[in-house]
Amino acid sequence: MHGTVCFRYSVCSQLSSLFLLGFNRTVTLDSRLLTCFPLNGVSNFVDMASSVSAQAQANPAPVAALQRGIVKMVLSGCAIIVRGQPRGGPPPERQINLSNIRTGALARRAPQSQPDQKDTPDEPYAFQAREFLRKMLIGKEVCFTVEVKTALGREYGMVYLGRDTTGENIAESLVNEGLATVRREGIRGNNPDQARLCDLEDQAKASKKGMWTEGGGTNTIRDLKYIIENPRNFVDSMHQKPVNAVIEHVRDGSVVRALLLPDYYLVTVMLSGVKCPTFKREADGTESPEPFAAEAKFFTESRLLQRDVQIILESCPNQVILGTVLHPNGNITELLLKEGFARCVDWSMAVYTQGAEKLRAGEKSAKERKVRIWKDYVAPTANMDQKDRQFVAKVMQVVNADAVVVKLNSGEYKTIHLSSIRPPRIEGEEKNKDKDKRFRPIYDIPYMFEAREFMRKKIIGKKVNVTVDYIRAATSSSETSTIPAFAERTCATVTIGGINIAEALVSKGFATVIRYRQDDDQRSSHYDELLAAEARAIKNGKGLHSKKEVPIHRVADISGETQKAKQFLPFLQRAGRSEAVVEYVFSGSRLKLYMPKETCLITFLLAGIECPRGSRNMPGGMQVAEPFSDEAMAFTKELVLQREVEVEVESMDKAGNFIGWLHIEGVNLSVALVENALSKVHFTAERSSYYKTLVSGEEASRLRKDKIWANYEEKKVEEVVHVMEEKERTANYRAVYVTEITDTMHFYTQDVETGTQLENLMETMRAEIAAQPPVEGSYAARRGDYCIANFSADGEWYRARVEKVQSPAKVHVFYIDYGNREIVPSTRLAVIPPAFSTRTLAAQATEYTFAYIQVPQDEDVRADVVDNLVRDIQNTQCLLNVEHSGVTCPHVTLQFADSKDDVGLSLVKEGMVMVDARKEKHLQKMVTEYLNGQESAKTARLNIWRYGDFRDDDADEFGYKLKK
Repeated sequence: MHGTVCFRYSVCSQLSSLFLLGFNRTVTLDSRLLTCFPLNGVSNFVDMASSVSAQAQANPAPVAALQRGIVKMVLSGCAIIVRGQPRGGPPPERQINLSNIRTGALARRAPQSQPDQKDTPDEPYAFQAREFLRKMLIGKEVCFTVEVKTALGREYGMVYLGRDTTGENIAESLVNEGLATVRREGIRGNNPDQARLCDLEDQAKASKKGMWTEGGGTNTIRDLKYIIENPRNFVDSMHQKPVNAVIEHVRDGSVVRALLLPDYYLVTVMLSGVKCPTFKREADGTESPEPFAAEAKFFTESRLLQRDVQIILESCPNQVILGTVLHPNGNITELLLKEGFARCVDWSMAVYTQGAEKLRAGEKSAKERKVRIWKDYVAPTANMDQKDRQFVAKVMQVVNADAVVVKLNSGEYKTIHLSSIRPPRIEGEEKNKDKDKRFRPIYDIPYMFEAREFMRKKIIGKKVNVTVDYIRAATSSSETSTIPAFAERTCATVTIGGINIAEALVSKGFATVIRYRQDDDQRSSHYDELLAAEARAIKNGKGLHSKKEVPIHRVADISGETQKAKQFLPFLQRAGRSEAVVEYVFSGSRLKLYMPKETCLITFLLAGIECPRGSRNMPGGMQVAEPFSDEAMAFTKELVLQREVEVEVESMDKAGNFIGWLHIEGVNLSVALVENALSKVHFTAERSSYYKTLVSGEEASRLRKDKIWANYEEKKVEEVVHVMEEKERTANYRAVYVTEITDTMHFYTQDVETGTQLENLMETMRAEIAAQPPVEGSYAARRGDYCIANFSADGEWYRARVEKVQSPAKVHVFYIDYGNREIVPSTRLAVIPPAFSTRTLAAQATEYTFAYIQVPQDEDVRADVVDNLVRDIQNTQCLLNVEHSGVTCPHVTLQFADSKDDVGLSLVKEGMVMVDARKEKHLQKMVTEYLNGQESAKTARLNIWRYGDFRDDDADEFGYKLKK
């Protein structure tokens, strides 16, 4: 049933040759397509001439055989296209022109290549005739006879509605309605059909129907609008409300030409959110269809072509109108996806008003059934077992803003990357801007720290649901390199409590969504939600999309920096328990901590225990790991990595590493390691309050013979003695400046090394205060607050800490950089500017007391000693060495900067104080020297010894026991 199609006066004749597709294409299509949706096809053919020459009419076909077909399209009031049933592909089609009648010609747009020609308007009642047939015939079965076939292949005949000639005669119906005229010039008297047409025409004239009404029907001519000057404004003016329309042409499965009613706009509409295979135009002008392009086109044609529909015009990017075509029997967009004729398009899905999830569901259904364009589809996780595709795991570490390490139920650790998102990043130029500065991504890339912290606080240590979306293959760093630039990555959607972590990150502006090629199926199963979250973040200006100044994190890394660590040590010791976050675990007892309040990174060693050492690179080669070192590190990681903890700093080693105790949720990590047989108690724990607990835990582990105690045997006593020996005294004097001496013979010093920093800070701070003086009385003092205070002696401002608030007129403050105290009214206090807080520069005054000396109990004697000290060392530079720790502050020895004489020993030799005879073996040399000095003062009867050795006397006259 192939026929020849002649293109002429159609409403759609204005379309470019791109839309004019042939009908003898060999394709394959399941014949069941027509049962999917009770509509018919779309194609845009131009109207056929309704007239034929008298010579052609005079040459009838020998015998008119009855044939059947389905009306695909009405070209004009006297020309239709019928098609057969699809068998293995789009069916054959042919044009049938109605014999013996003529209707008006439809409007025709002038060729755009000939600007001098004008558009041809409708002839009166031409459109009404077309509409009469369209509403009567589209999608209906008809039977027809071909009476005349011209030399050019044009066929003329009679068409009846239904399967036989008893049905309605289409030509007679048109004439009866006054929508067509009878061709009388070739009428034969013996032809009853032609005679009946003439009678019907006469009746229509008498009844003044259709074109025979008075006035000539000028009001039946449409005002067709082929061009829309501003498509975007036109679409916006529709407010996404359904518009009545007739589909005039189908370019391909997802692009149609529609006549919008009642204003007769002809617009090309691309279906929002989808794309069908298309027809590519070759260089020679021919068209080659992509796989399933013809089938997709027929699918849309057979359901929408020349049907009454509603169209929601949704957007107009780049002059392309996007919309959704709705028919009472269904949504063609969703059906195309479900039947495998289209794929989702990310860039236009955002404007789809019916819900993008429906489109994804349709596409997913087609993929699972492997139909049409998905016939060779293989899901990204098709080769994975169900237990590997979806599982519950515990988050052990947040590696980056898009990656976490989880622990499976099997005990295995696995790195999971969040699907389809990209963490904050910095361009190469910015990264290399300051080459002298060590680049630290977590702190130097804007919003990287916030993204990591958001994930850490949300999911660290908690169980999450993991759904693997795809496996990203390893990529090489170059074509010749075998080393992968990126290892194979498992990309998944991670949820907790129903919240998609990737979506939450994107919505806060802490990550962006990756854009994929259209054929790239390796993406998140919730990709549309990610795009929507990013759109909200952009709209609200959050995170990476904010126009505000990016946050800057100035974090001091003092790991291994001995001098910096010494400055922080006194502050951390006095602070007691400090908050920290475990950034990294080097081994079971060695960690890296981030101190939020101090904004610094420190290396922290667990006190009181001896943990198995891991393998290390040593100058002599690789040092083999001790047994159970890996287990100890894994235990510590699982318990504290990236958790918020509390630490007590006790001391510091030579390398600048802090030593102390770490607590998490009431658990002492040192004790936990010992109790789990992953560490031994070190002798240094004897001085701590946790010693008994440690020994008890170790004893229980030893009795169980667990892990490190599995092969334990009692050691001889001699072997323990050597371990208990104490080290020699270390003399490591540093320059300090003595700023204050208290009545109890404690004194405060500043490190000479940081003196310049303090001077610069003070100078800058006072200049700022002078420029913007604080409002008097605006500061409300609270105990423990840091502030600035106006010192009464010189009227200058200094940094201070509030120690006690007796009343608004009596506030006790401690000057943190000098060690002196004062009672001042609150009107002489103000808020400390953030730029000059202790985070910028730590408090410079450090408290010490003299080692090897007993402070006199008698107030007068002690006052004399203090006076001497003030005269000799206050506001002068000395050399200081820490001898041993104390209850409230370190015990030190001081030397005069010029003579290097020991200040404490000088006091002993002058008979001002007595010696505190320490018992530590490594201090005995110094104790002996002090005792010799004391004996010398006693012999010379100097000061407190002027009455002899009074220490055994019971009298308290001088505050000491006097010798009898």
